[in-house]
Amino acid sequence: MGLSVPCFFSFVRFLFCLCFLHHLAVSLHFASSMMQPLCHDDERSALLKFKQSISVDDFYCYDPFSSYPKVESWKLEGGNSSSSDCCSWDGIKCDEETGHVIKLDLYSSCLSGSINSTSTLFHLVHLQWLSLSYNFFNLSEIPATINNLSRLSHLNLSSSYISGQIPPQLLDLPNLVSLDLSDNSFIEVLGNQTYYLELRVPSLQNLVEKLTNLKVLNLDLVHISSPVPHMLANLSSLTYLSLQECGLQGEFPTKIFRLPNLSVLQLTGNSNLTGYLPEFERSSPLTVLAIGSCGFSGTIPSSLGNLTKLVHLDFSFSSFLGELPISIGNLASLKELDLQGCNFSGQISSSILGNLTQLDYLDLSQSHNKFSGQNSSSLPWIANNTRLKFLYLSNLNLVAIISTPAVEPINQKYPIRNEQPNPIG
Repeated sequence: MGLSVPCFFSFVRFLFCLCFLHHLAVSLHFASSMMQPLCHDDERSALLKFKQSISVDDFYCYDPFSSYPKVESWKLEGGNSSSSDCCSWDGIKCDEETGHVIKLDLYSSCLSGSINSTSTLFHLVHLQWLSLSYNFFNLSEIPATINNLSRLSHLNLSSSYISGQIPPQLLDLPNLVSLDLSDNSFIEVLGNQTYYLELRVPSLQNLVEKLTNLKVLNLDLVHISSPVPHMLANLSSLTYLSLQECGLQGEFPTKIFRLPNLSVLQLTGNSNLTGYLPEFERSSPLTVLAIGSCGFSGTIPSSLGNLTKLVHLDFSFSSFLGELPISIGNLASLKELDLQGCNFSGQISSSILGNLTQLDYLDLSQSHNKFSGQNSSSLPWIANNTRLKFLYLSNLNLVAIISTPAVEPINQKYPIRNEQPNPIG
């Protein structure tokens, strides 16, 4: 028995209404997902007050390619705060659902001024990412109110002209996965005064115990003056560790070399830091190993050749004994090799350097190493190193190298330098 005509049209109208309501619901959902809420009034106000507390100075635009005063975009539209969305201001990112400011990136923003515990910057309690690097903060100390930002996962204050003791409140940021306080050491020329960051109370041991989620830790030039805690080897997520020129003492825990995710390890310039190289596994992710100007000694294991991902290796001014293992020739990805001031026994085989065809930086200066397979005026391996841009051979008595046939094609393209290089790594 079929439907009557009135019933049929009623059924069609019902289906049409269902389709329309479904389409409307989908459209509203799509529209709501596309509309990000405006930033919160209190956070907008905090940002504007922070802007007022500092200055913009072109003198502190350190990076000629990327520096610009981001805070100059922080303005009220027509003087009306309610219509000014701080989420669209330069250097700021907001949560798409809540509208809270979660990221503040003021890297190299030409900022000058002081930061203290009353700064409204620390009112942005939803921040997860904060970078103030490459600005001038007038040797301010890190305020204790840094612990207001308990949600922080990334904190970068490198090269920001801060000084003094790192506050214990920094350890109240348990979610940190990246901490960079590097390159905050400065010399006042007229007063012959040095300013730097210190990590003593709390200590490096305290930091490692509290910030267990760290993947990146860069404390270059921070005055630590303590041993490296063995607990550092428990940070299995660590991918980047740089503790250069920190005044580290004692023996470096060899287990740190074997951290499963560690890609970069830089310890250069810690003359009182001793230690030995372990056996390296083929699975090691190390791409940078820089332990120059430290007190490491012993022999270099042949398993160093297992570090096939290495692009930078710095053993400069080290106290290693024995021969340079021929397995270093297996480091096919190596681009920078610094053996300045080394005195390996025996002779360095030409096959080692001849196999490193990706090298663009090689420093053999101030060393007394001998090369096998050639006399003092001939280095045939250099013909294979067509990518070399910087070659340092001072005090090797190789003056005649400039005129040898093997070098001439490279010398025409790249300068072979005899002056002292700046430390690398």
